[in-house]
Amino acid sequence: MFTNLFKQALSAREPQIGLWLGLADSYSAELLAGAGFHWLLIDGEHAPNDVRSILTQLQAIAPYNTQAVVRPPWNDAVIIKQLLDIGAQTLLVPMVQTAEDARAAVRACRYPPNGVRGVGSALARASRWNRVADYIHRADEQICLLVQVETRQGMENLDAILAVEGVDGVFIGPADLSADMGYAGNPSHPEVQAVIEAAIASILAAGKAPGILMSNEDLAKRYLELGALFVAVGVDATLLARSAEALAARFTTLPTPTVHSEKSAY
Repeated sequence: MFTNLFKQALSAREPQIGLWLGLADSYSAELLAGAGFHWLLIDGEHAPNDVRSILTQLQAIAPYNTQAVVRPPWNDAVIIKQLLDIGAQTLLVPMVQTAEDARAAVRACRYPPNGVRGVGSALARASRWNRVADYIHRADEQICLLVQVETRQGMENLDAILAVEGVDGVFIGPADLSADMGYAGNPSHPEVQAVIEAAIASILAAGKAPGILMSNEDLAKRYLELGALFVAVGVDATLLARSAEALAARFTTLPTPTVHSEKSAY
């Protein structure tokens, strides 16, 4: 239970296919944990999650053969400390734009003297309440830190971010990146795609793992062909919304049957 299998797979250059969890619910998280994805992303940035709801989803996913990744709402050492203590081993930190941002995220994930993570393992699910032998000396090596580069500034500083020790992978945020480039809502724009493809190549060349979220199947396959190693191919809320709309449309657009009334015999 202590070994980070997601980090292990990325180190072995084994592509990992994931799904985004935005419903903020442990029941749906458990349902999807058995669907066959390599990893599930519990979103604390845009979904209505807090530390307790993330905890229940981590617990729901734990018995299944899929790995949990948690995105905190911000690159904040206090929040990151709490997420690590409840058992998150892989974090996707949003809006990393500089090497200093990346270094701050690394420090938040590591115990002193290598970082600033608070030492409270006796209270932590992560250490199984100190039942994991020598947890505070072994924890750092099992944390997988993914930083999210999703702006023009972040892309300009990509090489410096990649040089930061302790960054295991870089996730490209296509929605924010396309908006920042002036193509809001159009991540498939050729200029955006050129930046994404160049970034994937740079991340691989630096020996790090590239990742992205893309529900367009052709583009997702394209990124995998280019070497992306962790690719989320859908979002639970979107899957539910579009499937429900399609089902409703198949019935609500049917012709309304004619009702023939009968005259009363009285």
